[in-house]
Amino acid sequence: MVIFAEKLVASLRERGYQARIVSTLHLNHMKKEIESHRSHGLFDSQFFQDRLSRFDFQISRNLPEAKSLIVVAVPRPQTQAIFDWNGKLHPLLIPPTYTAYEEIQNQVKALLATMLNEKGYKATGTGLPLKLLAAHSGLSKYGRNNISYVSELGSYLQLVAVFSDMPCEVDSWQEITMMKSCEKCELCRRECPTGAIPSDRFLLRAERCIVYHNEKKSDIPFPEWMDVSWHNCVVGCMHCQRVCPENKEFIKWIGEKEEFSEEETALLLQGLSKKRLPALTLRKLERLSLVDYYNCLPRNLRVFFDKS
Repeated sequence: MVIFAEKLVASLRERGYQARIVSTLHLNHMKKEIESHRSHGLFDSQFFQDRLSRFDFQISRNLPEAKSLIVVAVPRPQTQAIFDWNGKLHPLLIPPTYTAYEEIQNQVKALLATMLNEKGYKATGTGLPLKLLAAHSGLSKYGRNNISYVSELGSYLQLVAVFSDMPCEVDSWQEITMMKSCEKCELCRRECPTGAIPSDRFLLRAERCIVYHNEKKSDIPFPEWMDVSWHNCVVGCMHCQRVCPENKEFIKWIGEKEEFSEEETALLLQGLSKKRLPALTLRKLERLSLVDYYNCLPRNLRVFFDKS
C-alpha cells in the first residue's frame, strides 16, 4: 500500500516539482554541521555574521508537534533586464531564484498546506539553510561550486521547505555528496574570476564570491581586488553556472524580460527614491523582483556602463 508521503512526492512531481521528506530529528545535526565549519575557521567571520547567523534550527512555534520536513525543488529560469544607455542596449541577466522568489515560496507553501490539510495535517515555514537540507535529503547534490543541483533541473531551481506534523514514515536523510560529474571536472573553478572555488578544499570561499558583494547596499563599495570586468549580472553571478555541463539544457532558458529606457536607466543610476520613480519603471522592477535589491542597483549598474 502506497503511503501518503509517497503520494505527496508523486503528486508534486506531476506538477514539475521534485521533493523529499526527512525527520525533524535531524535539525540539530545541521546546526552542529554549520557550527563545526565555523569553529574550524572555514567561514569568513563577516560572511558568517551576514549570511549564516540568521538560521533557526528550532521547530517552528507555529507547529510545535512537527515531525517532518518537506523540501521541494521548483524549476526556475533566468530573467533579463535590458538597459538603454548611451544609445546602446545592455542585456543583463538575473540568475534563477531572484525573480518572484517570495511569490514562488508562498505558492509552494500554500500548495503543500492544501495537500496536507486533505489528510488532516498542517504545514508552516522554516528558517533553515535550504541548500544544506536539500543535500541531506537526497533531493539535491552539491556541485564543486557549492550550488545545489537537482536531477532534470540542473541548478535552475528554487528550494522551498516546510515543517509538517505528518509522520515521517520514510526518512530520506543521507550524507552530503558532490555530483559524480564534478569529480574530474574543474570548469567552474577555472571560470570563477575571484578564486571563490578553491582547489585545496570543497567548501566555497564565500567571502570571495561576487554574489556576496553585489547584494550589499550601494554605499558599500566593491573590494579593490574585484575587477569590474568580472561582473556579469544585475545582481548575483552566473560565471560558474554558465560553464557547468549539467546546465547545458537550461543555459538559454530566460523567462521574464523588461527593457528600461535611457531616461529610466539614468534615474536608477542616480539612486532616486522608489517613491519618486515613474509608476511604469517601478512596475518593471517589481516584475523582475529588483525592488528587493533596489538599494544596490546604482552601484551594480555603474560597473557595466563604466566598462562599456
